[in-house]
Amino acid sequence: MSMLQEFKAFAMRGNVVDMAVGIIIGAAFGKIVSSFVNDVIMPPIGVLLGGVNFRDLAIIIQQATETQTEVVIKYGMFVQTIIDFVIIAFAVFIGVKAMNSMKKKEEAKPEPAPAAPPADIALLTEIRDLLKKP
Repeated sequence: MSMLQEFKAFAMRGNVVDMAVGIIIGAAFGKIVSSFVNDVIMPPIGVLLGGVNFRDLAIIIQQATETQTEVVIKYGMFVQTIIDFVIIAFAVFIGVKAMNSMKKKEEAKPEPAPAAPPADIALLTEIRDLLKKP
């Protein structure tokens, strides 16, 4: 098998395609959560804390000069990123929990009883058992 055919067989497996779809949806979900945090959650929190804009929260380590750029620790952006992570982690937790509960319900379903053998097979089995008795 040539390398190209082998790669094609690998790329077209169900798991790889499912993973690719999951990564794309996950990236889009991350953007939605980032927008939600930046545009919906953080402004009211900033107002409650006295008009603070979290994007502007930073510690300046070194002022900018003509030859060097400013060195800054942007801890406000870090706080926003932590909130993004917590929301995404919670959403993933809820999704996994829902999937696990559906899986448990599926496992809890009783298996159907095996079908009774046809009458002629049951009769032959009974005769066999009677012949085995001493």
